[in-house]
Amino acid sequence: MFTLGYNTNGLAHHRLTDAFDLLAELGYGAVALTPDVGHLDPLRATPQEVAAIRERAESLGLGLVIETGARFVLDPTRKHFPTLLEDSPADRLRRLDFLRRCVDLAADLGAPLASIWSGATPDGQVASDAQADGGRHWDRLCEGLVPLLEHARGAGVQVGFEPEPGMFVERPTEYTTLLEHLGAAGEDLWLTLDVGHLVVTGDLPVDAVIRENATRIRNVHLDDCPAGIHRHGLFGTGDLDLQAALRGLKEAGYDGVASVELSRDSHRGAEVAKQALGQLRAAMS
Repeated sequence: MFTLGYNTNGLAHHRLTDAFDLLAELGYGAVALTPDVGHLDPLRATPQEVAAIRERAESLGLGLVIETGARFVLDPTRKHFPTLLEDSPADRLRRLDFLRRCVDLAADLGAPLASIWSGATPDGQVASDAQADGGRHWDRLCEGLVPLLEHARGAGVQVGFEPEPGMFVERPTEYTTLLEHLGAAGEDLWLTLDVGHLVVTGDLPVDAVIRENATRIRNVHLDDCPAGIHRHGLFGTGDLDLQAALRGLKEAGYDGVASVELSRDSHRGAEVAKQALGQLRAAMS
């Protein structure tokens, strides 16, 4: 059975230790930790701070995974900039360095997986456009992923790749295309599946998509989205069939972390974390 967790990007106004205490008290079994400017910034966190967070998680019985979606950790003016798809090699290298640091942080925390995404291209193209310069974007993405995966192997950390609406790779089928581009180098690039994103991109029914990708899924995000609109919300505020999604995970034999991701709700994070867990338990009963 999978373990229910909560992403710290939905508790951005909490101290990390307070967030851990809150989630453990509510009954979550894991934390999806998004390293950010106020939460173990990979560019600034000391070994002592990392060790203290690991000790806190272990003492509370919380499993950990690392998420790399912090908005402004690398550039204070541009969200998620730079990506692995930038025109500038130096900018692409900055993202790769950040991802390597997050992998190292996962290893230091005892987290088995770090989750990443492609990012958006400078021209806003998505893989399904199949434009003439799509090959250039695939090449850049693979150019960054190959050394990252090699680094992760050395650190003993798995890498999960998340298709994200609006980014170059936004659908599970495009993740499969990415594996084809990587060849043997991508055998251990696993799938992070966000069930709300499937509603946005129309990859339905959700439980069928989960079963189709069962052997590749190593990390799961739980949220609700309206059809065609990338806006994470509490369950029941969008068009997700939550029971079907949870049933699909169970039938697929998924036994990793399934974490609630509600980054828009940090201003009421404690309340929403409690409500989401209640909804999940009800849907699973």
